[in-house]
Amino acid sequence: MSALLEQSDQSDMILTSDVIAHLDAQLIAARRLLQIVLEQGAAIRLRDVQNVVSLTGLLQVELQRRAMIERDRARLLERAGARLGVAATAVSITLLDAVMDPLRAPDAHARSAELRGLLDEVQREHHVNRALMNQELSFLDHLLRLTDGDRNLGYDAAGDHHRMAAPRLSGRHRMLDLEV
Repeated sequence: MSALLEQSDQSDMILTSDVIAHLDAQLIAARRLLQIVLEQGAAIRLRDVQNVVSLTGLLQVELQRRAMIERDRARLLERAGARLGVAATAVSITLLDAVMDPLRAPDAHARSAELRGLLDEVQREHHVNRALMNQELSFLDHLLRLTDGDRNLGYDAAGDHHRMAAPRLSGRHRMLDLEV
């Protein structure tokens, strides 16, 4: 019986170390992802196309790394689920308390909370970047439509070329008609 408890304590220590190491890897990846997304937002605001494209490539590489980390996470959750007697999808940081070293469990909770905060910030900034890009592309589309009087350069929402006949724009335009 004593050997069984000792083996259980040993596996709890290993699982605890693995959980904390995994959370550390997740945090490092999330910080890199956030840095890339923030730099991309700055490049979008500066209309630095080359840097936006470069950062998009870095973002793709980081997302591939995160896919590997997610596979490791799935394996870790399966181990923990087997240890807890629940499905891997049911494992939470709170459930892990039952099998983790009680002295190190608070470290895992702190890392988990930090990770959730970082991922929320990444998601928020990514949505801002997408909105900025949509705004920039809409502005570019507007400029192309203004310069192309016969609408051959423009595309509609389905991606089809506009074939509408429109009068050519002359060199001079009335933009505002104000009466004061």
